[in-house]
Amino acid sequence: MNWNSLLSAKRFGQEDQFSSVQQKDVRSQFQRDYDRLIFSSPFRRLQNKTQVFPLPGSIFVHNRLTHSLEVSSVGRSLGNALADKLIQLDSTTDSILIKEIGSIVAGACLAHDLGNPPFGHSGEKALSHFFSDGKGKKLQDRFTQKEWCDLTNFEGNANAFRLLTHAFYGRRKGGFALTYSSIAAIVKYPWESDKIEIVKKRKYGFFQAEKEDYQKIAKELGIPELSSGIFARFPLVYLVEAADDICYQIMDIEDAHKLMILSTEETKTLLLSFYHPDKDKNSLRRIAETCKEVTDINEQIAYIRAGVIGKLISECVNVFVDRYELIMAGTFTSTLIKEINETSLSAYKKCSKVAVSRIYRHRSVVEIELAGYKILGTLLDEFVSAVLEPENFYSKNLLSLIPEQYHANCGSDYEKIMAILDFISGMTDVFALDLYRTIKGIELPGIN
Repeated sequence: MNWNSLLSAKRFGQEDQFSSVQQKDVRSQFQRDYDRLIFSSPFRRLQNKTQVFPLPGSIFVHNRLTHSLEVSSVGRSLGNALADKLIQLDSTTDSILIKEIGSIVAGACLAHDLGNPPFGHSGEKALSHFFSDGKGKKLQDRFTQKEWCDLTNFEGNANAFRLLTHAFYGRRKGGFALTYSSIAAIVKYPWESDKIEIVKKRKYGFFQAEKEDYQKIAKELGIPELSSGIFARFPLVYLVEAADDICYQIMDIEDAHKLMILSTEETKTLLLSFYHPDKDKNSLRRIAETCKEVTDINEQIAYIRAGVIGKLISECVNVFVDRYELIMAGTFTSTLIKEINETSLSAYKKCSKVAVSRIYRHRSVVEIELAGYKILGTLLDEFVSAVLEPENFYSKNLLSLIPEQYHANCGSDYEKIMAILDFISGMTDVFALDLYRTIKGIELPGIN
């Protein structure tokens, strides 16, 4: 792969309209992508979608929106730092192209969670469970093996690709009509759902409905197909992934401290363990001096956390440069965060271990997961039944609640079910809960 073909300003669905990286007004084409995403309704809805902890009461913790903004900030830093190194490393590529990497990564980071359903990661499991082990299991004979694999393994990453590229009814061709490079940068798992056993990963990058769209983008950008249906990763995916890895792990620790799940001493020990006692002596001295000056505990934690993020950014960029030939050949099979230096990697693993044992299994997190299972399972049951049997009175009323853009009454059974999944996965936590209550008759609008 080479950057001259990988960095393309061609817009998906608007290929006949001329645009180039050099065609620039106040914003570059990739900066336009960023702005298009940040002003979009799906992005705004992330403010009411759970990240890990339930949406805040008196203490503000991260939701999907704040997480995405922070990932984008880290992604821009990763991209800009890499661009500086690539200009020196690769003299065959136009420096104007290379300098846009920060903008591409920042935009892709904004979009990386757009396909996630309500109620955190449990939402994905709830949607999959309905078809694999729930009431939807009886529908298997209606679908091809590949379509059924999509439904029983609902994937937020694939859903984000669909959201960005699918032409919803009444909307313009090409979905968000982003540049090919910005779209490719979010596809962390460039294969379809029936390949997950082959690649030995639970995740995939596109549904059957968008398979040809991804193939089109891969061909345009020169992303090679390594084996049947399995593509090499677009190189900037590694930076988007690293930004996400850095933010969710480190920020979850900070959130746990704010919620008093972790003590101040535990939190400081975890964050300071990223620094080698000898090699990072100067950094540790600055941290100690700042913590003497700043007496606010939360501000101390924030300062230490910021330093850790900066350290991880530098180390991930160094890994990219060290593994450059493998990445550009499409044969690098690890992640940047797994290849950082021994001290930082050991600290990162400690954070992961604490997150699994103390944070992700905390009672408040488990409660929201249980609620999500119940709510999303019920909504799927009601709307899938309605779209497959649309003629009865109840179904007609239920389907009238679905916005016209989803066009749920058209196409094959697979297309109808995908439209229902578009509708439900796009809901906020609060909207899903309110609709669940209405359908179950728990709260009837206009009735006291």
